[in-house]
Amino acid sequence: MSDGLANPLQQALVTIFSETPLETLEQNVDRALETITLQLHCDGVFVLTGSQSLDHLRTRNLYLKPQFTKGQQTRVWPLARMPFFRSLVRTPRLLNLSDVNTLPDDALAERALLRDWNVKSLLVLPPIIFGETRIALGAVNCSECCDWSNAFIDEFNHAAVMIGSAMELTRIAQKMLASEYKYREVFNQLPLACALLDKHNQLAMLNKVALQTLPVQHGYDLFQMVREEEHAMLSDTLHMVREGVLGQAWCELPLKSVHQLDWLRLSFSQIHGDKDTLVMIAEDVSEKYRLADELSFHANYDALTGLPNRLHFEALLENLLQARDDMPTCVAFIDVDQFQVINNVSGHQAGDKLLCQLALRLKQLVRKGDIVARLGGDEFGILMHYSNVDSAKHIANRICTQLATHEFIWENRCHNVSVSMGIAKLEKSAADIYTVMSQADAACRLAKDKGRNGWHLYSAKDPKMTRLYTEMMASVDIVSALALNQFELYFQTITPLNRHESGLHLEILLRMVQTNGSIVSPAIFLPAAERYNLASKVDLWVIDNLLKWGSSHLEIWQQLDLVSVNLSATSLGDCEFMNWLEMRLMTEPELVDKLCIEITETAAVSQLEQATKLIEVLRPLNCQLALDDFGAGFSSFAYLKRLNVDFVKIDGQFVINICEDPADQAIVKAICQLGQDMGFDIVAEFVESREIGRKLQALGVDYAQGYAINKPTRLSELSSGLSKPWLEVDASLLT
Repeated sequence: MSDGLANPLQQALVTIFSETPLETLEQNVDRALETITLQLHCDGVFVLTGSQSLDHLRTRNLYLKPQFTKGQQTRVWPLARMPFFRSLVRTPRLLNLSDVNTLPDDALAERALLRDWNVKSLLVLPPIIFGETRIALGAVNCSECCDWSNAFIDEFNHAAVMIGSAMELTRIAQKMLASEYKYREVFNQLPLACALLDKHNQLAMLNKVALQTLPVQHGYDLFQMVREEEHAMLSDTLHMVREGVLGQAWCELPLKSVHQLDWLRLSFSQIHGDKDTLVMIAEDVSEKYRLADELSFHANYDALTGLPNRLHFEALLENLLQARDDMPTCVAFIDVDQFQVINNVSGHQAGDKLLCQLALRLKQLVRKGDIVARLGGDEFGILMHYSNVDSAKHIANRICTQLATHEFIWENRCHNVSVSMGIAKLEKSAADIYTVMSQADAACRLAKDKGRNGWHLYSAKDPKMTRLYTEMMASVDIVSALALNQFELYFQTITPLNRHESGLHLEILLRMVQTNGSIVSPAIFLPAAERYNLASKVDLWVIDNLLKWGSSHLEIWQQLDLVSVNLSATSLGDCEFMNWLEMRLMTEPELVDKLCIEITETAAVSQLEQATKLIEVLRPLNCQLALDDFGAGFSSFAYLKRLNVDFVKIDGQFVINICEDPADQAIVKAICQLGQDMGFDIVAEFVESREIGRKLQALGVDYAQGYAINKPTRLSELSSGLSKPWLEVDASLLT
């Protein structure tokens, strides 16, 4: 092999990498490989890039002499992904094969690939590292087997160093160019109107969007842009940023003269080291205020203040409670002190104006991303994302301090303003959102009891707090609802995934109907029923009225496949209720064989003897048994052998993210295998999309239940017991 061409080769590589633009790196490397191949005794050269240990490899560039390519794509060379080759190059050492046929028997795939490319000899240098660039240079000989000489390897090493350093220099140069370009163009090319505001509140610089959309120019006084009655709000916002009360603050203001825009959200933030100059960003929020006149807006936002309403606030809180992450969250309730006095003295119009002012101030005083909502009347709520208790205390103190200095003037009459505020931490173990909302509300009431104009943090260890919270939960008058028949039966379907059934499978649900017609969620009254030993009376009402409905709708009932109804843990331990249940079921021989009684896994584990007695009541009547919330505890499987259940309902926490979470998939698959081995069917709750349904179907789940199939519906509206398929069933899965 020729080894006397060191200087010409290095000079050629220097020319390639120094006299061509950095942007053409790939072409430069290709030219360098071709030059190396022509000047050294080999038929091809390639570059591998990857991690420092080269355990993640790819062929980045490959050059072969034309007579050896056979028209194949030279950039597609899967040698780096083959197991034997990967094991050889994991460690930083030289790979020198004068004859590829000497590869061991377990390298059949590598040997076949090299033969396919007519490779006789192979050389791969140890990997070299330059900054974040990691490469290994390799050479092949296709014309004959050859020994790679030390001189060749030395020259090849020089070439690898030049290629690696050129690739790293290019990476650094491109990063610096991109950074420089970004900081040079970011201000002028931002899709939002941006400007700098000097200490005299004059616009010192505007970007393209600002010049095109705002009715202003360089040197324009910002206060001339908005109406005079909004100057106080704008001045307060600027003051809070310049004095360091907030790092960033914003306000939404209407323009004095309309020029393409009606309303602007003006955001201000300090420039580091320059207290007098602020960065201003102007966003068009006109559409938001126009939507205030539309019904779609009123569904989620308060028409007076523009804040999210209670319904929207509760929906956001529900999403956080159901989320799988451990993001710390706090909830706050705010009540305006002596608000009724302002209404009585200055009138309701003044009260509405004050609520609007407070809404704007609250949005300024919370952090970016926090949600301020109007819950009703003079009550506000705050959802504090990524907030621990200490952060929530700091925010509460800032709100109470700042609002205490707010003077509300109406028709030359000055009103002092203060608020009482309660804070509660959102615990993922909470039964429902109303738990944390009640805690925050109770803390707010205690703040009022302590003299107003302050805040209080909920603590279950505080006896006063416990008393308030208990009183609030006890306000749901279940006894009265039972006496006045203020409950109503709802249903939700449980649909098969891997089979066809002619009749519907229903789960019976319960709602409380107040005298004004509003519906009370079971998440409110069922925990209270458990707490005050009323759960068995509620269960009695449900089963009795369900059987009455079945008797009066016998044709529909006979069309149904199954009707599931829940029993509480309290009912299982109530001997009087269990005796009544047995007698009541025996009086309905035409109905009971369609019934399936559901009990939670927690109830089954904690009251195994009572659950076993329930089976002794149900089996002679041909009733079936379902185990609800399976997997929530996973304390033991021993109870499954004793209960001999017909259905197991997987806890929703393993279903809601099953498309993305491999762990959830593994757990569900294991439960399905357990069901096959022990002879019970699997039901998955919280099926919120067809994608989830298809994933469950593929994992072998038998039934699905959730909002993607149907939402809870009044049982009185059920007109047929016949079912329709929800998902297409694979013929191979039919049973």
